[in-house]
Amino acid sequence: MCGRYTITVSLDELMLRYFIEGTPLVNYTPKYNAAPVQQIPAVIHDGTRNRLGELRWGLVPSWSRDDKGGSTRINARAETLLEKASFKGLIRSRRCIIPADGFYEWKQGPDGKRPMRIVLPERRIFSLAGLYDIRVDEEGNRLSTCTIITTEPNSLMADIHNRMPVILTPEAETQWLDRSNEDIPSLLRLLQPYDSSQMRAYPVSAAVGNVRNDYPELIKEA
Repeated sequence: MCGRYTITVSLDELMLRYFIEGTPLVNYTPKYNAAPVQQIPAVIHDGTRNRLGELRWGLVPSWSRDDKGGSTRINARAETLLEKASFKGLIRSRRCIIPADGFYEWKQGPDGKRPMRIVLPERRIFSLAGLYDIRVDEEGNRLSTCTIITTEPNSLMADIHNRMPVILTPEAETQWLDRSNEDIPSLLRLLQPYDSSQMRAYPVSAAVGNVRNDYPELIKEA
């Protein structure tokens, strides 16, 4: 699964990376320990251009009777997307990208589990494949939520965990965000394990295990 990640760059860097012209994220701050049920930055395409906004991590389907249950849908398995009622209708038109520059996973060792941070070369920004939905209650209040898609681990991640988030290649990003793309089989083929040779994992402080902790020292190599 993917239950914690980081996006530590500036808002300007995010906007430049995803060709964003303007954004409502006036209160954006870097996240060193993004966790479920938090508001997180996300990118969608409105049919004309990319848009950067916030979604709550943990999907609540539009048809849900209430706004509960999001914490149980923080991830969606790529292999079973079309089998789950909460996700199967979203892949056609409600796809999003979750920008990240690292994610955490816990590796089992002789002395227990130890948190690891996984990054790309030069710790550059990468795109996690996601799905989103919007629930409107009887009073007209909108709740926009998302889930991060996971897949089988590559050789690097297999030594740490049995799942990993789907990291889209730059070419796949455009296809994933394109709202006119309704070719489900081709979209599903984008959800592959990322090239392990382009990833690095290193141990970090156990303090990352507490969701209340969110500061730069968390990403330092322990």
